[in-house]
Amino acid sequence: MNLSYLDFDYSEDAGGTGTFDAMASVSPAQIPALHAEICAVLSWAHQHWPDACAPTEDGGDWHYDLQGVQDVSTPLALRFDDAAGQLHSCAEPPAPPRTTITLTLSGNAAFCDALREAFAVD
Repeated sequence: MNLSYLDFDYSEDAGGTGTFDAMASVSPAQIPALHAEICAVLSWAHQHWPDACAPTEDGGDWHYDLQGVQDVSTPLALRFDDAAGQLHSCAEPPAPPRTTITLTLSGNAAFCDALREAFAVD
């Protein structure tokens, strides 16, 4: 499966545990597709490594952390008054909310290799 929203960065610690970090920020219309990708990745991990989801220091083969936030931004109309040397701002109507989700997956070498292959992750 190719991922459209989750773009993973990889790192590895001295003990050989690999970590994939992804963050996606989407508009309301894109939330279902982002959720579907997250579910696909986590379902795959649970299916291929059942009962192995725990921190590696606790004997697990893989683990994940999932967090999200919804932000509403209020654009500012900015105007510079060159005669007065001042900046003027006025709040505009709020933009639609954006949802940002971070997904971190960590695991042993076998898990990391399989995740790369299953989701074409570099």
